[in-house]
Amino acid sequence: MNFPQIAVKLLQQKTFNLSTIILLGSIFVFIGITGCEVKKSQETGETAKPKVVSTSTIIADLVEQIAKKEVDHQGILKPGADPHVYEPVPSDSVAFEEADVIFYNGYNLEPGLIKLMNAAGIKAKKIAVGEAVKPLDFNYKGQKAPDPHVWGDAKNGIIMVNQIRDELIKISPEDESTFKQNAAILNANLQRLDSWIKQEITTIPDNKRNLVTTHDAFQYYTKAYGLTMTGTLIGISTEEQPSAQTVKNLAEVIKKTKVPAIFAETTINPTLIKTVAEEAGVKLAPKPLYSDSIGAPGTEGDSYIKMLVANTNSIVEALGGKAGEFKTN
Repeated sequence: MNFPQIAVKLLQQKTFNLSTIILLGSIFVFIGITGCEVKKSQETGETAKPKVVSTSTIIADLVEQIAKKEVDHQGILKPGADPHVYEPVPSDSVAFEEADVIFYNGYNLEPGLIKLMNAAGIKAKKIAVGEAVKPLDFNYKGQKAPDPHVWGDAKNGIIMVNQIRDELIKISPEDESTFKQNAAILNANLQRLDSWIKQEITTIPDNKRNLVTTHDAFQYYTKAYGLTMTGTLIGISTEEQPSAQTVKNLAEVIKKTKVPAIFAETTINPTLIKTVAEEAGVKLAPKPLYSDSIGAPGTEGDSYIKMLVANTNSIVEALGGKAGEFKTN
């Protein structure tokens, strides 16, 4: 029974007490307010904003910067969450089912969410933002597969921005100028960032430009910016569990190459990489790298651009270079 039906039933009573009068008054006020809101919405031509869902925090940050307030946006993963091992919850299914478009990384970065997204009943348009980038490959159990960590190269970030911009225009064409303007600002900063990172890396002595991290998430970064990926504790996915022999082998590689420091990552427990550092007799860099997620609000890596800046400063400082400052326009 809705509010108008309740009001009619109350009016049919032959007697009215104070409680009934108060209740009737409240109902009529509510009906009046909601009626005015509906009428106002109809007169101004207001429509519901497109519902947009993003999986990874990196993609969510790009969507937020391009769309601003023009869409109803929801990010699934929280800062610091690992997309490789994330297990969807019921609210994720609801978000997918209500979405007009879903932006996800692709290349199997977020397997649990991709499986849920492709389930029956989810009609949203699905955009694999990362798959707009031509991938680098990695070997997994003797087979080649695309490396999903495309955002490590800021130029790839520009490709992702353009993909998001174009899809937002399709679902909200009246906001085309806003999306294009915001994307242009973001791309200009990413272009400057790309040049800045290259310059920062050159301050590291040539024989120290070697990177050792917890998992294999920096292939695009090292290839773009002149570093050598000397070794990782685990492979492309954080689901892998390194053996004692793997730890020993990595320690030996570090000793041979005389790497000055190795790096933990913000989304992975640092215990094992600390063990590698101890066995190799090398320091663990004081600042972990942002690999699969941006940082929590207020941290130095709480946006896509800031995470690349923070990573670069951490790498440069730990490997003997001179870190500088990057400012966005």
